[in-house]
Amino acid sequence: MKTCYNSNSFSIPFIKSLSFLLFYAAFFSSSSSSQTPTLVLPLKTQIIPTGSIPRPPNKLPFHHNVSLTVSLTVGTPPQNVSMVIDTGSELSWLHCNKTPNFPTTFDPARSTSYSPIPCSSPTCTTQTQDFPIPASCDNNKLCHATLSYADASSSEGNLASDTFYFGSSDIPGMVFGCMDSSFSSNSDEDSKSTGLMGMNRGSLSFVSQMRFPKFSYCISGSDFSGLLLLGEANFSWLTPLNYTPLIQISTPLPYFDRVAYTVQLEGIKVSDKLLSLPKSVFVPDHTGAGQTMVDSGTQFTFLLGPVYTALRNEFLNRTAGILRVLEDPNFVFQGAMDLCYLVPLNQPKLPRLPTVTLMFRGAEMTVSGDWILYRVPGQVRGSDSVHCLTFGNSDLLGVEAFVIGHHHQQNVWMEYDLEKSRIGLAQMRCDLAGQRFSVGQ
Repeated sequence: MKTCYNSNSFSIPFIKSLSFLLFYAAFFSSSSSSQTPTLVLPLKTQIIPTGSIPRPPNKLPFHHNVSLTVSLTVGTPPQNVSMVIDTGSELSWLHCNKTPNFPTTFDPARSTSYSPIPCSSPTCTTQTQDFPIPASCDNNKLCHATLSYADASSSEGNLASDTFYFGSSDIPGMVFGCMDSSFSSNSDEDSKSTGLMGMNRGSLSFVSQMRFPKFSYCISGSDFSGLLLLGEANFSWLTPLNYTPLIQISTPLPYFDRVAYTVQLEGIKVSDKLLSLPKSVFVPDHTGAGQTMVDSGTQFTFLLGPVYTALRNEFLNRTAGILRVLEDPNFVFQGAMDLCYLVPLNQPKLPRLPTVTLMFRGAEMTVSGDWILYRVPGQVRGSDSVHCLTFGNSDLLGVEAFVIGHHHQQNVWMEYDLEKSRIGLAQMRCDLAGQRFSVGQ
């Protein structure tokens, strides 16, 4: 997720070394129990070389290296754009100012259907209430939005509306941010997209404006192909889902994101052993700190300090004699992952590793095999590659929450049921699910 971060919310940004691209070749299919058409988007990947991007001083070291993007057209006449899909953000936005860092932009002057939103509009005065930073009024009396993310990137500009096109369908009056100022902690990767598509539960998110009852995605664990599905998914071949309810708190709290997809994490198992942790460590405190968010825009999973330490210690004990630990206190992958191993370059596969099971209320997610460790691109120590545990420490990021990233959602059908306020999940071969719709072929 491109996580917004300030006094009352945060969202963890684009992840980018492999860049997921959702090329729009959509079609409609009807589910057996609903007349609402279901929109299916094929998921493919693009390899982007990892480079060294200079970082400004005093900024969080965290950044992402994988992002999910969808290609569509906006405006009249239509302009091609690509937008990062982020379930951790509300406001969809496009770069509207051509700069060296962001050559791919949307030009509002070329669109006859473009309409800026005045700050007196109810859209500005009431529907922006869940923005991490309150909307303001600029010198032209237009609604102004400022977004700040946990990777130290930021964007600001005016709210506007225009027509968005999906295949043969057009959606007039879609509200989005037309951003004319941006700073990115990883501008080389951010320049690959035109903006961001907010998919959380806020009133101005893409799914809220489109009024989809639910949406799903399934990412293949073999080649990252798969699909995004907007609408119902009542297909006979779909594996029965286990559901976990979304946690909602009506009272505003300083560290609780009320429009995030928040679930209740209740425990963690390493293989067959339940970590000895009090239930209270998984429950948000009186400030809202400690919520558990499911996020499509974050690559890995991040746990609060005490939980991360317990997992790290148990995993370390169980891999003693199996893997060699990287003894380098100065190396912390992505600023939050400090348990790394040395694996011989000539070793074709990893040894059998312990599984890690995230136990939610009513559902579980088990991480096993190659998804437990991640080979760090470009890191070689002598004749060894570097592999790090794919769980990080939220405390090292300055983030007061548990975040479930999409690396651990591979080969899991993920359904966001907005009508019944729940998330469904089930293990599935996502490459085969894509073949059912003839996508990713």
